[in-house]
Amino acid sequence: MRIATLSLNPAIDQTARVPSFTAGRVNRVEWEQSDAGGKGVNVASFLADAGLQVAATGLFGSANIEPFLELFARKGIDDRCVRLAGRTRVNVKITDPVLDQVTDINFPGLSPTAADLARLTKTLDQLLAKIDWLVLSGSVPAGVPSDIYTGLIDQLQARGKQVLLDASGAPFAEAVSHGPDVIKPNIDELAELVGRPLAGPGDVLDAARSLIAGGIGLVAVSMGADGAVFVEGEAAVLATPPRISVKSTVGAGDAMVAGILTATARGLDLADKARLATAFSLGALGELGPHLPAMSVIDGFAARVGVEALK
Repeated sequence: MRIATLSLNPAIDQTARVPSFTAGRVNRVEWEQSDAGGKGVNVASFLADAGLQVAATGLFGSANIEPFLELFARKGIDDRCVRLAGRTRVNVKITDPVLDQVTDINFPGLSPTAADLARLTKTLDQLLAKIDWLVLSGSVPAGVPSDIYTGLIDQLQARGKQVLLDASGAPFAEAVSHGPDVIKPNIDELAELVGRPLAGPGDVLDAARSLIAGGIGLVAVSMGADGAVFVEGEAAVLATPPRISVKSTVGAGDAMVAGILTATARGLDLADKARLATAFSLGALGELGPHLPAMSVIDGFAARVGVEALK
């Protein structure tokens, strides 16, 4: 199965550990790390770790593209990035092990021009002949129409390609109605989409089934430590993860996306898809940056994931 990921708004993720972080005071960094990131880049990295062929495309600032190029070269990811003048945005995470909290500082992204988007369209046209799936994930940068995912889904499905959508806000809401093959919102994103609070698996299941009825093939809804609900056709399951030591929550949802695609490539049924996708997410929680442990570790996590049929 050949896969490409699209990152319209990638980022360099800079993580700093600051014990007892306090706003308005001098804080000392105990440890820091920078990683090429953004949802599409993370998914590509996890897929490569799982041994799948993957290409990465999107809009990247040429002034600080080196971390992305290093990641792609190291993991054998096909580089189809569109280079823009300027710098890719930086997202700063301040982790505080004493207070057990994370503070996010997200910088604005690039503002692509019409010519930049035209080059991206040309790149996607070339990729479509070589892929089976395209992953549309992440936010849409300033100046890009919020319906860009909608147009891409229509274009892809007209050419017999399959689409996984993992986004939020207006771009997500507009694109869902065009029937992507798979969506993976978290519980808050799904609640925003359906316009009502979701209190747990039962509410999530009802909302997910309404989307299945609208033409989506698989709905996977992550709920953090409470697990994830997976709905496909008439089948529905709740996957409950075991407790593990968490190093970072960055990219856990993106790892679940990669797990869903890996399970699809293996031809697994819904219950085993849920196990493997949850295991990918657990693997990411134990790593720093968009990386998975050895697949033997992932298989061990999958064996410990509880799966319950929902009705």
